[in-house]
Amino acid sequence: MPRIAEATYIEQPWRIHEFTSDFDVEDVWSFRTPGAGPDDFPTMLAAMRAAGGPAKQPRLVRFLFAVRWKLGALFGWDNPSTGVGERVASLRDRLPSDLRAAPRGPDDEGMPLTAVYELDTEAARELANKTVHTVMHLGWASGANGDYELQMTVLVKPNGWFGRLYMTAIAPFRYLIVYPALTRQWERAWRDRRAEAK
Repeated sequence: MPRIAEATYIEQPWRIHEFTSDFDVEDVWSFRTPGAGPDDFPTMLAAMRAAGGPAKQPRLVRFLFAVRWKLGALFGWDNPSTGVGERVASLRDRLPSDLRAAPRGPDDEGMPLTAVYELDTEAARELANKTVHTVMHLGWASGANGDYELQMTVLVKPNGWFGRLYMTAIAPFRYLIVYPALTRQWERAWRDRRAEAK
């Protein structure tokens, strides 16, 4: 999964730009979806959901998440009082009326992020805890070869110095282990969907 320039995200006419100016762009990545067209974003989302969430990741990724949740339980990072609707307001509270009326997309108990909105070419999910308020934005954009591709942007608002330290500490694990595994899972989901359709 290639990491791509922040400008690639900023230059797209995503609706997410309208209400996340106080978030920092942490990561921007692209996923290969050969043969994809402009209307295939819902198909890609369905393929990703069918592929499963963190529970279907390799053992090392599952181990890292398990350690993270254990630490969160031990130190109170994930208490309900630190989450969306408690420590921070949900992004849904910021949405323009047309987006608030649009589908949110399904929530999944196995996925820690909750749906904010889901459109024909983009979707957003959020999570908050004691360390950070984060948004995962998925967008569907034309790639260099003319095919469409999935782009994932992670937006963050760290909770003070501790949140910034936390984001720095987990960066190597994201880049070296979690994101490569996510790439394999999501790109395989696209390929498998195409194989099943034949």
